[in-house]
Amino acid sequence: MTLDVTQHNGAEPEPERAAFYFDFTSPDAYLAAERVIQTLPFAAEWIPIRAPRAWDDGFRCAEERDIARLEVERVGASRQLQAFRWPPAFDSELALRAATYAKQIGRVVAFGLAAFRQAYAGGADLGDTDVVLIAASACEMHPRAVLQAIERDAVSRVLDAATELAVARGVVACPTVWRPDGPLLEGDAALDTVSLS
Repeated sequence: MTLDVTQHNGAEPEPERAAFYFDFTSPDAYLAAERVIQTLPFAAEWIPIRAPRAWDDGFRCAEERDIARLEVERVGASRQLQAFRWPPAFDSELALRAATYAKQIGRVVAFGLAAFRQAYAGGADLGDTDVVLIAASACEMHPRAVLQAIERDAVSRVLDAATELAVARGVVACPTVWRPDGPLLEGDAALDTVSLS
């Protein structure tokens, strides 16, 4: 015998919501994060994940990577973002755990933007706990709570589950906007294809 959940609690199951998947290792995700709320004609839940494919995986050489970085800088400047300062490293694990905790307490957008700006406007290494705590303080997250959260296995498991669901939904890189009723929007430039009408 199966239990009818809708009869048991009187509520319909929650519909799936659109999702904005991001990882701090992607400068393209930073560009998208700075405008995704204003650009999308629908609400998308911000979900940190470990990017299935790194932003710079497709580059054949350092010169090709540098050209891509110049293009990112050009786009950022055209949108009046702060000048890019590239971080010395792209280790996002601590920041992703902190973002996962921030999502649990309703501050993922504020923390996500603060961390992206630390990395790409401040040139800071998000693998440094102090940098993560500075981003957290910008959105009034208590440092002790953040330090405890990034060490908890439960937070890591939530991040694992979010990443697994994203991959199951077809996400192969960050940023990606997933919709239950539409095609994936992959990369910052894909936001330009969404009509606001």
